[in-house]
Amino acid sequence: MSALAVDAGVEIAAQGERVVLRLFLPGESTPGGDTRTEAVLRRVTALPPDDIAAEAKVILERFGPRHPDLLAMLRANAEVVLPVDAPTLDDDSAVVIGAVFSAEYAVEGAALCNPSVVEHPDQTALAPGELRVLLSVRSIGEGHISSIQFCEAIIGPERTWRFLPRDGWLHTATLGEATWTRAHLVRAMVHSGGSGETARAVVQSLPPRFSAATFEAAVNGLRPALLQQEGARDELNRMRIAVDSAYSAEFSPTEPLSTRVLLPVADEERKGMEDVRLVKIDDSDGPRYRGTFTAYDGHSIASRVFTTDDFRLFEIHRLTGEPARTKGMALFPRRFDGEWLALSRADGESTGVARSANGLDWSRETAIHTPSGLWEVVQSGNCGSPLETPAGWLVLTHGVGPMRSYGIGAILLDLDDPTRVIGVLDRPLIEPPDAIGGYVPNVVYTCGGIIHEGVLWIPHGVADQRIRVASVMLAPLLAEMTG
Repeated sequence: MSALAVDAGVEIAAQGERVVLRLFLPGESTPGGDTRTEAVLRRVTALPPDDIAAEAKVILERFGPRHPDLLAMLRANAEVVLPVDAPTLDDDSAVVIGAVFSAEYAVEGAALCNPSVVEHPDQTALAPGELRVLLSVRSIGEGHISSIQFCEAIIGPERTWRFLPRDGWLHTATLGEATWTRAHLVRAMVHSGGSGETARAVVQSLPPRFSAATFEAAVNGLRPALLQQEGARDELNRMRIAVDSAYSAEFSPTEPLSTRVLLPVADEERKGMEDVRLVKIDDSDGPRYRGTFTAYDGHSIASRVFTTDDFRLFEIHRLTGEPARTKGMALFPRRFDGEWLALSRADGESTGVARSANGLDWSRETAIHTPSGLWEVVQSGNCGSPLETPAGWLVLTHGVGPMRSYGIGAILLDLDDPTRVIGVLDRPLIEPPDAIGGYVPNVVYTCGGIIHEGVLWIPHGVADQRIRVASVMLAPLLAEMTG
């Protein structure tokens, strides 16, 4: 670390025992035969009742302590594979059939990294000088699939940081529909390759705001002649993928924040939801918090956003426009002359500023900072949303240098015109420890810091194997950047 940054002496590490239960289907069989699911189900249901009862007891004893309501979860998975006219299962059969078609997934079995931090919605029961904060963390499991988790900490007084326990069963969200605007769907279709007569007909029949169910009703109302046009069904499929990419995710208020996990849902994020950049919005119109993140579908990346007031109910949406085709967008916390601004990196190696009227559709960016020092010679980009200070917008940056080593630096932007860089730290604030190994060696990375009582706090991933925290006195940092 540089002389400005001080390690706080605390960390959290990946816990392989933090698991969720997911539906498991064994795949297809040979052409002309039963599916694997049908064949396996037939073998299980042929077992003697006494064997079923004995195995159910073992399953509940072995896995019950790892899940909040294992019987209900297994019954739900069993009902997915049973014929629609099957009789209601007794508990033992539900447990065994459900377990055969279930698998545990260790959300952070491979790595835990890249935190972002904002002021917590709950600031009750704190001592003078303390601030409760909320962190998003990138959790990486089997297949290098990333999901989003949360944890909490208390900072202050002075340069103290205390992580709160991450205990209890993990909980996944109940999914629902999100709302679209007609204009945003049009932009999403353009973003994904254009649209034709079929899409135009569907859009014309939609209200200004609509849900997935309303969209399907509009499709069902199309004239048969339109559906017979060449490419019509492919166009409708692209529209469905776009509409289904937006969804809501809700957790029970009784589930602690540190047990909530957002798993990939939409087609464009099925291989991972990476590197959330949280921001608390200084605007009375809309949710208090937003989190931009990178979606990966196995082939391409895109920027997406969730919005929430309480980190219990989320609405997740796709972003459109050229800056949204890459990773690492970070929102400013307030509007400028009615427009939203975001840091982006459309060229893959430099930091820019993009603009949006609605926070969803983004214009081509204006480049503001290109790599210069050896530590960032490969590429540079933001490390989270800008932090407002009296001297300007403080932006944490990342740089990639020799041996693909990642460091964390900083630039300063003008308060009124954030496209103007007024200060640059000439060296990294935080660098990897010497030749550090891990899931991704030689990397320190953050997705956002926070300022409290004159101290800049930077939680950061180290080699993608653990999360540590550094503190920087704000005044000396700003003086070095502006002097």
